[in-house]
Amino acid sequence: MIYSPRYLIDSTGIKSCGIQMNQTIFVDMKKYSLLLATALLAACNSRPLPADLIISGGPIYTMNTTSPIAEAVAVRGDTIVFVGSSKDAEEFKGKETRQIDLKGSTLTPGFIETHGHFMGLGYSEMNLDLMSVRSYDELVAKVKEAVAKAKPGQWILGRGWHQDKWEVKPQKMVKGFQTHEKLSAVSPDNPVFLRHASGHAGFANAKAMQMAGVNQLSVEKLTANVGEGGEIIRDDLGNPTGIFNERAQSLIASIIPENTPESDRQAFHLAMDACARNGITGFHDAGAPRENIELFHQMQAEGQLKARLYVMITGWDRKLIREWYKKGPEIDPKGVTVRSIKLNCDGALGSRGAWLLEPYTDRPDFYGMATLPMDTVLRTSLDGLKNGFQVCSHAIGDRANREILDRYEAAFREFPEVKDHRFRIEHAQHLHPMDIPRFGKLGVIAAMQAIHLSSDRPWAVERLGEKRIKEGAYMWQSLLKTGAKVINGSDVPVEPINPIASFYASVTRKTLEGKPEGGYEPEEKMTREQALRSYTLDAAFGAFEERWKGSIEVGKLADFTVFSKDIMTVDEKDLLTTEIVMTVVGGKTTYEKK
Repeated sequence: MIYSPRYLIDSTGIKSCGIQMNQTIFVDMKKYSLLLATALLAACNSRPLPADLIISGGPIYTMNTTSPIAEAVAVRGDTIVFVGSSKDAEEFKGKETRQIDLKGSTLTPGFIETHGHFMGLGYSEMNLDLMSVRSYDELVAKVKEAVAKAKPGQWILGRGWHQDKWEVKPQKMVKGFQTHEKLSAVSPDNPVFLRHASGHAGFANAKAMQMAGVNQLSVEKLTANVGEGGEIIRDDLGNPTGIFNERAQSLIASIIPENTPESDRQAFHLAMDACARNGITGFHDAGAPRENIELFHQMQAEGQLKARLYVMITGWDRKLIREWYKKGPEIDPKGVTVRSIKLNCDGALGSRGAWLLEPYTDRPDFYGMATLPMDTVLRTSLDGLKNGFQVCSHAIGDRANREILDRYEAAFREFPEVKDHRFRIEHAQHLHPMDIPRFGKLGVIAAMQAIHLSSDRPWAVERLGEKRIKEGAYMWQSLLKTGAKVINGSDVPVEPINPIASFYASVTRKTLEGKPEGGYEPEEKMTREQALRSYTLDAAFGAFEERWKGSIEVGKLADFTVFSKDIMTVDEKDLLTTEIVMTVVGGKTTYEKK
């Protein structure tokens, strides 16, 4: 079947016809009969088959460097068949063609969330959302309200609090964190566990600690059992304060009732709906266990995907990783792809778990911690190269980044024949200046979330001091100048999935309140084109998918995000009032603002 013909001149000077399907086929007429050649030329000169969808009426940013802006795009099935002028798009109009008038709205390639936690996104919409609380008292009030609706003994779960973002700090704090007494007072009969916004710490009440057997007498033994990479924070008398850092969270998490298949399906649908209304057409899931991967396959078989999934296998399950090595990568750009491994190598800055080369400015006896042995990083990197799997390592602190770059470099030396590994460091948030050029030199992708600057930069200076912040924190432009790819996202549910906020942070380096004037370290801002690439074409590159996604070109998947304002030209102050008007995945509308 002929989809979108075009003319070419081959090296012999004979006119040939290329027929565009999933790929371009070049037909040399000298090798075919006169009858076939005549038929092909007739097809080339005929009107193209009608499109199923034509979109026009507003600026279309293609991310194609030869034709960066278009007036119209035509889609047949799930594939783009035309990009160009509105006049030429009329050739693709048929009786059944659906037409969308942008009415001045702006269309871009579909935005790709390159680092988030898909099921965490869904469950965050089912549990207490603490992202907006501005004080400990407000957190306690939310828990009290939830307790009033719960049965005695029912778990109260939530996520999103961040003590450094509170406008009023509690009077009593231990090692920079609140203590559990107020929380426990409003929830005497309900176990409570509230995860930090970063996911790298948790806050438990007395009831939860009692159920887990955590008390003054047991805490040292339990801490030893957790091993390196975990901490139960205690007061001066040795009492647990309710804060469980990094791997110590497992002491509470292990006694929380497991999710059910029904709750997992509900969380899946909530996450898909959140992607659709936020203009997200692709989602890189940063660390999925076996049951989640099985659910994703099941939902794809049932036709329930509203966003395409690129899955990183959790590095905690070594048995699962070995199974995938034997099986090999599963590549389906239209649905669920499994071809990478996620390693969690240090903690977060907010919980002082990020692994640093020098101690924390506000806790000078502490360097953070590795949460995974570096031997495991090297072994996984070697096995990944050998078996065709990308490795994506979480690293926030400058020491964690250096240690991982060292292991990656050693692995690349062992397998020099693997030229296109596309290994990633997830976050790459705080770097030693000497390590920045290594990203470009080694071809390591920096998977960064610009929104973290808006949220963290005002208090991060307390953790690291001004010198380390200015020389190595959120170094987007410096990394790009090394030739490295910088890809964007939100780390949802650590931050809201809304890509407009992260785009704004990318180009302004300001908080979402618009401070400071000129932005933090303004020389590290992205241009608007760079920011758009980081969410589209380079985001697709980060998953080996730039052949199918990331730009609006003939032959690529018809994934689009439509914005209410022109994010490439609108005044900076108006970026955050921009809304998602429509989301299109494979030519089908998954969301439309009413």
